Amino acid sequence: MKLRALKYLFVYLTPAVVFFSIWKGGYWSYSAVIFLFGVLPFLELFTKGSTNNLTDFEEEVVKNDAIYDWLLYSLVPIQYFLLIYFLINISSSHDTFIVQFGKALALGMACGVLGINAAHELGHRNTWYEKLMAKMLLLTTLYMHFFIEHNRGHHKHVSTDEDPASSRYGEHIYKFHFRSIKDSWLSAWALEKERLEKEKVSFWSIQNEMLVFQIIQITLLLFIVIAFGLYALLWFLVSAFIGILLLETVNYIEHYGLRRVKNGNRYERTMPIHSWNSNHPIGRVVLLELSRHSDHHFMANRKYQILRHFDDSPQMPTGYPGMMILALVPPLWFYVMHKEIRKYKLTSSGGDLG
Repeated sequence: MKLRALKYLFVYLTPAVVFFSIWKGGYWSYSAVIFLFGVLPFLELFTKGSTNNLTDFEEEVVKNDAIYDWLLYSLVPIQYFLLIYFLINISSSHDTFIVQFGKALALGMACGVLGINAAHELGHRNTWYEKLMAKMLLLTTLYMHFFIEHNRGHHKHVSTDEDPASSRYGEHIYKFHFRSIKDSWLSAWALEKERLEKEKVSFWSIQNEMLVFQIIQITLLLFIVIAFGLYALLWFLVSAFIGILLLETVNYIEHYGLRRVKNGNRYERTMPIHSWNSNHPIGRVVLLELSRHSDHHFMANRKYQILRHFDDSPQMPTGYPGMMILALVPPLWFYVMHKEIRKYKLTSSGGDLG
């Protein structure tokens, strides 16, 4: 069973190519972008992926195997190493704007794949130290409110118009980016305010995590200015924003056009049919099974290594990297995905046509 974990070593491809991009410089600084959104999508065009699931016995063994946890935990120091290395490199180099932008793009890939994706997995864990690691990773892309909004907002309202992170039928990605970023941040404030009111704690309290998150993030920015200079800070902000856009692009493709039916004042239970799934193998291992998203929303506490395939969940035509590129061209995205929605007999409201 230990050999089964070896495939997840591919998760280290992202930090490796990001480090190479920053270290090598020149036109090689675009290696991370080319690899993640050129090479990987091309390879996934020729893969289908397995729909097999673990047996109950295998699942129990794998779920309790610490090697999967340590593979995940190791991404925290790796992400911080890449951040510090980037800041040192960018503050001391005399590269052209084009090269520096390539390096910022590279770190942005790490912010999205490590800083947010790994944090997403850790944020669903139960221990205090795993939740702390999730917040530490989110700090590197200035998106700490994701910890609140995703767990207490997105998972409750997913595939409804009440969820900022669920894209709507016919909504293009650029409109979605603006709406989701703005409304998710506001939603996190509202969720925290609601929690504090229930606990009869003042909004202006150290127990208000949103206030604490803002202070921590501002402190990081001040540290970067003092230690590395304003120029390095500006490039870090570019990288963080790229990481945020990667997250929101993933959000866009994961629930596009899928809606839960509302019965009275309540929505039907979140089922595998309410999330787009992908079994393409490369994206699965590089992104820690994020693409098996149907099971994640069906049972949010399942660890990445035991997520399952469901035959009735809608399947993406290709893996996550390719679908993210497709989403950037709205007419092409609508053409492909509206055909897929009709194929699975789903309307924009989640009803069955047949």
